[in-house]
Amino acid sequence: MSRISTKKPQSIGANLRPVSANFSLKEHIYGVLRSAIMEMDIYSDDIDLRLDERQLAEQLGISRTPIREALAKLEQEGFVEILPRKGVYVKPKTLEEVLEMVVVWAALESMAARLVTTVATDDEIGTLRVLGVKHSADSNRADIAEYSEANILFHQRILELSGCKLLKNTADSLLQHMYAVRRRAMREGDRVNRSVVDHMAIIEALENREGDLAAMLVRDHTMKLHDHIHKTWMAFGGRSMGKGN
Repeated sequence: MSRISTKKPQSIGANLRPVSANFSLKEHIYGVLRSAIMEMDIYSDDIDLRLDERQLAEQLGISRTPIREALAKLEQEGFVEILPRKGVYVKPKTLEEVLEMVVVWAALESMAARLVTTVATDDEIGTLRVLGVKHSADSNRADIAEYSEANILFHQRILELSGCKLLKNTADSLLQHMYAVRRRAMREGDRVNRSVVDHMAIIEALENREGDLAAMLVRDHTMKLHDHIHKTWMAFGGRSMGKGN
């Protein structure tokens, strides 16, 4: 029987710690809050999406002014929604937005995989095997949070090895909004096992310098996530997805 852990944080507070005196508030509060939001399971059914400025200030040991400044920037980037007289809420993407992000991610990483076969060294490609085989021996026992992180690192490494900084930076901006999506999807069905199998095939194609095959496998792997979300989450009416303004 699977022993996959499905424990998830219920609010942003669980991910926050007091700010060290070595940090510059102006430069780091935004990053602290963004990281905490990215680690929230914002697409789960029982998550509390409301952010309390006063509580955040107390937890971080700072005044509310830098909190407000950070929240304003996070709103500009689509992480939170500030509703007058109602409060601040973490803002999940709509189902349509999530599906579009996955499509764009598939296109970017597919191109990256093709580039890897032409510019990366054998040793660099070998680092993907280290990431890919970590959970292959007993994927049924893999902790969801741990595997999800390793999975993200695997895909980020492909983008990094492409040698195209703009390609990676563009994908990274999408990934910031994809963490919670991937985390939820990994808990559903047999996606961990199937992900491990796909990774092994991708690595083999990259090692053999088969650019067309590697690009196709990476694209198809990501589009399986798209199809899973479209079929499974749509069946629940976009459950836990953002509804927009």
